[in-house]
Amino acid sequence: MSQHWRHTADPREIMRATGHPELEYAAGWTIAGLVTLGAIVAAWVFAI
Repeated sequence: MSQHWRHTADPREIMRATGHPELEYAAGWTIAGLVTLGAIVAAWVFAI
């Protein structure tokens, strides 16, 4: 059972998070919000 959680990849090849997760989180929500607003405005302008 101890080998159940072993990872086969080389630890040097595993991508590690090196950025700022708070900024990425905020940027993701900002982009999602702008896309949502853009869709609402497009629907309103084009009367879809």
